[in-house]
Amino acid sequence: MFGRRMPSMVNPEDALPGRTDQSMPIPAEHFELGTPLSGPWPKHMESLVVGMGCFWGAERIFWRLPGAYSTSVGYAGGYTPNPTYEEVCSGLTGHTEVVLVVFDPGVVSRDVILRTFWENHDPTQGMRQGNDFGTQYRSAVYFANAEQREAAIATRDAYQAQLTAAGYGEITTEIAPLTDYFYAEPYHQQYLGKNPNGYCGIGGTGVSCPVGLIS
Repeated sequence: MFGRRMPSMVNPEDALPGRTDQSMPIPAEHFELGTPLSGPWPKHMESLVVGMGCFWGAERIFWRLPGAYSTSVGYAGGYTPNPTYEEVCSGLTGHTEVVLVVFDPGVVSRDVILRTFWENHDPTQGMRQGNDFGTQYRSAVYFANAEQREAAIATRDAYQAQLTAAGYGEITTEIAPLTDYFYAEPYHQQYLGKNPNGYCGIGGTGVSCPVGLIS
């Protein structure tokens, strides 16, 4: 990392054009859970989209939670419609790698989902996560409604206090409304379920995130 310039977001006018008439094929079932990989979801389910570095390892963390109904990996927060993995990795789409987590709030609370998010990566690193370097690895929470926004901000602020006490810097996580979620290629879905010894760049700070602050 020494001597490398921190990447910056592409301007919308400079982003790749993508494709509006072609979307990624979506597998019918979750490789691990056997549930649908795309909606519509059962009415009592809630979904949240988070980015925390390489989406392979991040997705596995969430599908292992009790109450997880479905997970998938994709791209969000950018400008290019229906991007490919190679395009996202170029830094010219503006997207970050994300996980769509669909969960039963009667079994696992939104607080636990967010605690899992905060504790399993370092949200202070800007446009990278560990050895994974680029805008596509930035930390992010893309919310679907006002309640999710408030929860993301409240847990961020609570975690910032813990991180500051432990000597970490400011949280750089992007918290923004979800505009588009584009599914990643089928081979990325549940990658570590299909390839148990595959690469996993996920690692937290070791600092606990307080929960129970939000109903």
